[in-house]
Amino acid sequence: MFKKQKAMKVISKLCMGIVILIILSPLGLFLPEYFKAGSAWGEWGADQIKSLVGYIPEGLGKLSSLWNAPLSDYTFKGWEDKPLAYLGFSYIISAIAGILLVALVILLLGRIILGKNNG
Repeated sequence: MFKKQKAMKVISKLCMGIVILIILSPLGLFLPEYFKAGSAWGEWGADQIKSLVGYIPEGLGKLSSLWNAPLSDYTFKGWEDKPLAYLGFSYIISAIAGILLVALVILLLGRIILGKNNG
């Protein structure tokens, strides 16, 4: 019984930490805007990299058209020019969607792996 309570305490702390990170996720949008820093570090597209370093690395050039994010720039289609409050909201929705997707994949993999080991 004591181990179960301790595990629940750890899980609730983990969930609270994740909720805090979700709420803080728009900082990646607000801080560069506040400091007039342009794009957030590391979130550059191929065009931005070309303007920063003068060329597009070969691997990036090949792979950049392979994947299009479901929520490009962490926002909904048509919201690209909305005020920061709307974009911050879409960052939070994007964070929740990403976390739910990762959790679903982990649960499915866990069931597959445990199912094979139990059978």
